[in-house]
Amino acid sequence: MPPPARKRPPKWRQIADEIAQQIAEGIYAPDDRLPSVQALVDQGKGATATVHRAYQALEAEGLVRTAQGSGTTVLGPGNSPNVLTGAARLERLRRTGRPLAPQETYVNSQSVLRSCADPQIADLLGIDLYDEIVVRSRTFVRGDKPTVLALNFIHSRALGALPELLQEGPMEKFRHDLYADRTGRAITAGPEQSTARLASDNELAEFGIDVPADVPVPVLILRTVYSDDDGPLEVWEDILRPGMWHGGRS
Repeated sequence: MPPPARKRPPKWRQIADEIAQQIAEGIYAPDDRLPSVQALVDQGKGATATVHRAYQALEAEGLVRTAQGSGTTVLGPGNSPNVLTGAARLERLRRTGRPLAPQETYVNSQSVLRSCADPQIADLLGIDLYDEIVVRSRTFVRGDKPTVLALNFIHSRALGALPELLQEGPMEKFRHDLYADRTGRAITAGPEQSTARLASDNELAEFGIDVPADVPVPVLILRTVYSDDDGPLEVWEDILRPGMWHGGRS
């Protein structure tokens, strides 16, 4: 029997892919403004909601930035797009298969088993203080600027299905999907929460920020708790580079 025909992607994805290809070919250069949503609708590309979703996808992938009253502009290597947090990165990975935005990489990837000395993290995971957890960390970099420190605090019960958690580097597929495949239990995200605090010396060093010891530097922390049917499984924290939460650039 012939192999089944490949399913065509949805219309919004086709539009996004077409524009992404035009950006790659230089038809749209950095700082160029893309046609408005209404212009593409008038060209017969699709309905308003369809084109709007395509532009949202391009922004999530770090190719463009949309600003109220200014339209949608192509980003270049020197531009700083909106910061992508864990939930947004996961959505982009599942939609596009691409874990990183253009000109983005990550460094200092680590994965260790250690006791949980943070009462707040222990409470969120439903464990006793100093119980062992898996801590995975990495620093996302765009161009030569570290932008986000990502920390994943994972309940040790996940190791039964995912022993690879203690290995540095990417897995064969995203760990939440791999966990669901192996256990039959889906992982769902709770609401994203934000808080601000002063950066630690280690965090400032990771961001490459050199200030006197008595100068307070605030950072924004975005946190999402992921759970399965048995309760909390992972706390994902993103520590944003100082200044990036005041307009997206620092």
